[in-house]
Amino acid sequence: MQLLLIHSDFIEFEAKKPTKFAEEVPEEAKSGRLDEALCAFIAVEKFDEDDPDAVVAQAAGEIEDVAKRVNAERIMLYPYAHLSSALSSPETAVRVLRDLEATLKSSFEVARAPFGWYKSFTIRCKGHPLSELSRSIRLGEGEVVSQALKSEAKAVSHWRIMKRGGEMVPPEEFDFRGHERLEKFVRYEIEKSRAVDKIPPHVELMRRLELVDYEPGSDPGNMRYYPKGRLVKALLETYVTERALGMGAMEVETPVMYDMDHPTLKKYLDRFPARQYAIEADKKHLFLRFAACFGQFLMGHDMTVSYRSLPLRMFELTRYSFRREQRGELVGLRRLRAFTMPDMHTFCRDMSSAMEEFRKQYEASISVLKDAGLDLKDYEVAIRFTKDFYENNRAFIEGLVDIVEKPVLIEMWDDRFFYFVLKFEFNFVDALDKASALSTVQIDVENAERYDIGYVDADGNRQRPIILHCSPSGAIERLMYALLEKQAMIAANGGVPMLPTWLSPTQVRIIPVAERHHARAMEVAEQLNFRVDVDDRDETVGKKIRDAGREWIPYVAVIGDEELSTGLLTVTVRADSGNKKIRMSVEELRARLQSETAGKPWRRLPLPLKLSERPKFV
Repeated sequence: MQLLLIHSDFIEFEAKKPTKFAEEVPEEAKSGRLDEALCAFIAVEKFDEDDPDAVVAQAAGEIEDVAKRVNAERIMLYPYAHLSSALSSPETAVRVLRDLEATLKSSFEVARAPFGWYKSFTIRCKGHPLSELSRSIRLGEGEVVSQALKSEAKAVSHWRIMKRGGEMVPPEEFDFRGHERLEKFVRYEIEKSRAVDKIPPHVELMRRLELVDYEPGSDPGNMRYYPKGRLVKALLETYVTERALGMGAMEVETPVMYDMDHPTLKKYLDRFPARQYAIEADKKHLFLRFAACFGQFLMGHDMTVSYRSLPLRMFELTRYSFRREQRGELVGLRRLRAFTMPDMHTFCRDMSSAMEEFRKQYEASISVLKDAGLDLKDYEVAIRFTKDFYENNRAFIEGLVDIVEKPVLIEMWDDRFFYFVLKFEFNFVDALDKASALSTVQIDVENAERYDIGYVDADGNRQRPIILHCSPSGAIERLMYALLEKQAMIAANGGVPMLPTWLSPTQVRIIPVAERHHARAMEVAEQLNFRVDVDDRDETVGKKIRDAGREWIPYVAVIGDEELSTGLLTVTVRADSGNKKIRMSVEELRARLQSETAGKPWRRLPLPLKLSERPKFV
């Protein structure tokens, strides 16, 4: 809803001619006048159709607040379509206007101009600082709220802990000794306390390491990436993409913007638990995608697929996906409004094939997180399903628990209100005891029919596939958050924080003791041929070593007179508690780097080789 609020000396109107949408009103309601009134010009919008009652309540609150501030005892409600290009249906508009009138009448003298009439009006604005105000009513700060989100809020969840062997017990009966992180995760999920009231440790780290920062020139939840952060993000993007392609996926690319009134998309929006960015352009009601589902499903609709092609996998690294997350939940990299989601969809012949593929992707997700730096002990597992699916597939679900070899959180629903019947999530629990989902796979039983996706079976008949949604790592930004939070907890417990060598922006720092050692430092940097930089600043060796430690650099090599004479390097290895010095040749250090980065993507140093030539970002 759009509101234009004018505090007036008077407002008077006369209805002249009805349109085809005109509200039927008695003759005396076709004209009116209020003196010393707050006039609310109103456009009821498409967004308001999802929950008209909530819109009425919020609009009434806004109008009442302004009326009290300007000491107005009379209110004129005036439908004014020109305030918006995304108008609701006439039926919704009339309902909202009538309900708004009834709500405000309990506290004010209220008049209302009829809807759907050409009207003349005269108004004299008072002209004081509060006499002209505008308001936009958007439930949840402007997002479009799906029916699935509303259903989720009302759904009754049955929470259990499943042990190895399949036994399920209520959380209050489970002994969490030795599983304290699982206990925190369970509490977070059941209490649904998503807002963050403290700054998590990774926020300080992402800025101090000059990786990521807030962007004040954008909407909250949209970040800026400095050169080192862009490198880490790009390496993770490349790695996850290669793993998905290695699983047999075909890489595609789809639009970031879609028509909200497209019939299949509109239905799918109501089945996906997310809030969307809405855009008005060329009289179209558009939204920014929150995943690659739309594009890949529309592509699947147009494809000709044989049973011989199944399982068929399509993959896209969505830079970016958008979700209108609630403001109180936005902090650092944990929850964003613009993020990069590796998104793979797999078309399977039937449920048996889908479950087999689900298990493979479950195991692949464990492997992806491990190579990125997160072990099974670093995250908790949630498995969610409908009661019917569980009763028909108990052994399969119990097998998923056996794979991780630890108890998992179970959420079971009596009825299916999403498009899936089974999903898992790997959830990282941070220093503030907040949980965030990383990898996930879902078994989708709706969208093949919704998007008219089919394949031809061996008998020449057209069949509907079962669809898997898979993100092997979760959002790339959230993976970065989890890695930083893990290292913050390691540091808090007295350990030495660091990123895996293949992800470290600088893999080796060379520190020349004096200017006469600079040439050798540059020579070694070239010989290593990894991400090597040289600290040529006019600082003490001690300070240079401390600065390298603050940047979590895996290998720090000091070159002085002795190293010049022997040709060896004195190397501090951070993985060895950061204080172990090893004498090694350039070839030995290069071999060690090769072994630690084998099979991983590589990128060049993201900044100038010499520290003296670098800008400071934070």
